[in-house]
Amino acid sequence: MFVILVYDTAAERNPNVLRTCRKYLHWTQRSVFEGELSAAQYRSLMATLRDQLDLTYDSIRVYRTRSPALVETEWLGIPLGNQDSIL
Repeated sequence: MFVILVYDTAAERNPNVLRTCRKYLHWTQRSVFEGELSAAQYRSLMATLRDQLDLTYDSIRVYRTRSPALVETEWLGIPLGNQDSIL
């Protein structure tokens, strides 16, 4: 599955969330990651993140689709991160 993950966490949890996301996905923009994951990898990622968050304060939004070809991406301004290996 192709995953787009966006997070908004307290500053003290940002480094752990960032490190976890980088293990599974490609950084594309500040708090945004994208990449292909197996179902097992997705479950592992979400379980790890769930343990790192304060669910009463932090937020993670995940968009899933079968293929990156099904996602239309449009940028305004300068794209950040490594765009070449994603789409």
